Amino acid sequence: MAYDFKKLEERLNSLTNHFESEIASLRTGRASPALVENIKVDAYGSINPLKNVASVIVEDAKTLLVQPWDKSLMETISKAIETSNIGTQPVVAKDSIRISLPPLTEERRKSLIKVLKEKMEETRISIRKARDEVWKDIQEKEKAKVFSEDEKFRLKEEMEKKIKQGGDKLDQIAAKKEREIMD
Repeated sequence: MAYDFKKLEERLNSLTNHFESEIASLRTGRASPALVENIKVDAYGSINPLKNVASVIVEDAKTLLVQPWDKSLMETISKAIETSNIGTQPVVAKDSIRISLPPLTEERRKSLIKVLKEKMEETRISIRKARDEVWKDIQEKEKAKVFSEDEKFRLKEEMEKKIKQGGDKLDQIAAKKEREIMD
C-alpha cells in the first residue's frame, strides 16, 4: 500500500507561497507595489490592507503612486505609510500620494538580509513540523501493521526527498531575494 504524500506536498507549497508573500514586502533597490500594499489602514471603522482602499502604481524605479479610491482617506493612508517603517515620507498631492524611495544604505541592506533570514528560518521550522507529523503518521501506520518495516523506511526516504525539494526551493527564492536586495 502506498502512502499519500499529497497533504505534505500541499503544505510545502503553501509554506513556500507564504514565504514568498512575506518577503515580497522586503524592499529591494526597485519600487514595487508589494512594498506597501499590505500596510494596515484604519478605514471605515476597520483595519484594511492598503490594496483594499487604494491602487498602487509603480511610477518609476524609485517612486510609487498611491491613489485612494475614496479621497477622504488621503490623510489616514498617508499616516499609515509614515508609521509603516518602510523608511520614507509620503508626499500628499491633490488626489494621490507619492512615495519616493531613497537608495538603500549598506546598513539597511544588511538589516533586510537579516529579516529575510529570520523569515526563512520560520518557514524551515514549519517544514520540519510538517515532516515530523508525516513521519509520526507513517510510524503509527507501521505499528498498526498497515505498512511493513521495510515499507516504512522506503516511505521515510521518499518523504525526506520531498522535504529536501521544498527546502531547495526555499533556498532558491531566498537567494534571488538576497541578490535583489544587494543590487
